[in-house]
Amino acid sequence: MPIPALELEVQRATPAPTLWSERFAQRTQRMTSSVIRELLKLTEKPDVISFAGGLPAPEVFPLAEVERASEKVLREQGRTALQYAATEGYLPLRELLVRQMARYGIKVKPANVMITSGSQQGLDLIGKLFVNPGDRILTESPTYLGALQAWSAYQADYLTVPVDGDGLDVDKLEAQLRGGPKFLYILPNFQNPAGVTLSLERRRRLVELANHYGAPIVEDDPYGQLRYEGEHLPPLVQIDAEVHDCAKPDAEFTGNVLYLSTLSKTLAPGLRIAWVVAPESVISRLVQMKQGADLHSSTFCQMVAYEVAKDGFLDRHVKHIREVYGERRNAMLGALERHFPQETSWTKPQGGLFLWITLPESFDSTALLKEALDQERVAFVPGASFFPRGGGERTCRLNFSYARPDVIDEGIRRLGNVIKRKLA
Repeated sequence: MPIPALELEVQRATPAPTLWSERFAQRTQRMTSSVIRELLKLTEKPDVISFAGGLPAPEVFPLAEVERASEKVLREQGRTALQYAATEGYLPLRELLVRQMARYGIKVKPANVMITSGSQQGLDLIGKLFVNPGDRILTESPTYLGALQAWSAYQADYLTVPVDGDGLDVDKLEAQLRGGPKFLYILPNFQNPAGVTLSLERRRRLVELANHYGAPIVEDDPYGQLRYEGEHLPPLVQIDAEVHDCAKPDAEFTGNVLYLSTLSKTLAPGLRIAWVVAPESVISRLVQMKQGADLHSSTFCQMVAYEVAKDGFLDRHVKHIREVYGERRNAMLGALERHFPQETSWTKPQGGLFLWITLPESFDSTALLKEALDQERVAFVPGASFFPRGGGERTCRLNFSYARPDVIDEGIRRLGNVIKRKLA
């Protein structure tokens, strides 16, 4: 039966579907999914004990305070809270953060602070502002996976320096600095993933070498307030400010260090409130980057965070978090002593959310994860993803903040059983 002329014309006019994958930018070839995010999907089943995510304990979230603050913001400033706002962030919140940071030796002004939608956006904007294809970034090895995700999208290459129990091995730093990195990326406090802390002596030497070679530092400090033992150490940004004589109250903030921190670990990650500290010339360009990304972080969330954090509540709340997480860290360290074979070793973090396991010779943590899930329903993050230039196959990261002490003990017992069976 012949096709009617009208139907034939419609068939001829129908365009072929667009093959979107053929139009992706070249930089997407180096973009990968987060191993941690993918793991979290696997561990949502109730019978799985997960040490995989870097999740705060939901039972420490200040639900009542957030509820009261939300009602107050909507009642008293609702039209402002639901409106567009300045890209730099809510000024009272930035002023509060400036006061908080001053207590830890960071002397800046609100003009040096920009609010971001989580620290991850801060890392992404720094990459967008500074990284050209092929630029080298010097990182610790291992280092934070989210930073690698952010900067690999801008086609960065990496120079790496190993860490040990005292943080970055500064004796091996100078050789890498000769490679001309665009900047150094350092997590000095309770590093993610290794849980180690950079010693004061090494902090001073790091700043000295970075200044000598003209290499700026990006200091990422999401866990600095979560210390469970030992004394507070000055941040790199403070040490560098003293070198450049810009730590005086009225001095303009210049210097060699950009600083990032967040309320995700001390208040609630769902608010997505973090901030970047930088000289005003850098902040003005980061503002332009952020305008192209999301215009500004949520006005409502910033105002709620300010209402919750002011009047000393944040200090009291952080003290409570330290007690809870300190107990859980101790529970995991004790469980490792009881249940892991002597052929394994681990870091002993003074704070933060993580510790780092080194497995016996010939082990592969990616293969071990599959066995741990199949045999014992327990999860962790294999270490290889945290190494920008490869390696780390027999390492893994464990989170201790999320699970209760009894669950931690049971999960470590299960994981120890898997390791012992492989050794046997």
